[in-house]
Amino acid sequence: MEQLFAQDMSGGGGGGSIVTTIIYLIFLVAWIAGMWKVFEKAGKPGWAAIVPIYNIIVLLQIINKPLWWIVLMLIPIVNFIIFLIVSMELAVCFGKSKGWGVGLLFFFGFVGYPLLGFGDATYTAPAGS
Repeated sequence: MEQLFAQDMSGGGGGGSIVTTIIYLIFLVAWIAGMWKVFEKAGKPGWAAIVPIYNIIVLLQIINKPLWWIVLMLIPIVNFIIFLIVSMELAVCFGKSKGWGVGLLFFFGFVGYPLLGFGDATYTAPAGS
């Protein structure tokens, strides 16, 4: 009966969550720093990358899309398609392929944005801007 109420006092239960949190924060800081530099390269204020909603407005300005696309970003399923288009257009504005933009959205945003921001990619305004 004593074993039913015995507690593990080894103290090793929370270490994994701390490591996971630190790794998450590292990726988050890399993504924010990359977005900050991407905004600056595009001639926008870098701080806009950390302001919710406003960062999307600035991103739409960078790729020369209308502001009303924010409404589309609020519609389930449609928002996925719009964010995909935005990511691909952003990649093209920095001289990368649309495949790079797909990667920005799905796979390597925490690496892709710093590569765009701190790398040698140059911003060129989209056609029609």
